[in-house]
Amino acid sequence: MPQTPEEESLGSLVAQASQHISTLVRSEIELAKAEFKFDAKRVGTAGGLFAAAAFMAHLCLILASFTIGFLLAEWMRVWLAFLIVTVFYLLVAGLLVFIGMRRLKGLAGMKRTARSIKGLKEIARPEEPALPEVRPDREPVTRDGS
Repeated sequence: MPQTPEEESLGSLVAQASQHISTLVRSEIELAKAEFKFDAKRVGTAGGLFAAAAFMAHLCLILASFTIGFLLAEWMRVWLAFLIVTVFYLLVAGLLVFIGMRRLKGLAGMKRTARSIKGLKEIARPEEPALPEVRPDREPVTRDGS
């Protein structure tokens, strides 16, 4: 037959409380892991996009070098084709950087975990008495009274 709260011993109540706290802490850790995994995946994707943009920019440098070389060497329309390809790669690199920046802006920063832990701190320490305010205009008193 289950006991009412008035009939339960202090030991069993403490045991139940520690079990509930243990379960709560485990749940908070799982929440933190889930939020971290989500943010890590987004950072990884943005990092990949930045790497692709850097590769495209490197290709642009190579193609721009060929374009300038052909432009100076021949003064013919061959350079125009190389210039169009260079501008195309530059636009693709810019688009990848833009997408990467948008991905990084949406990071949550584990807000739910922080909010939940703050609530736990308030539960654990309800109302702590405030320490007396230290006033800088007063000098401390030593043991000899001076």
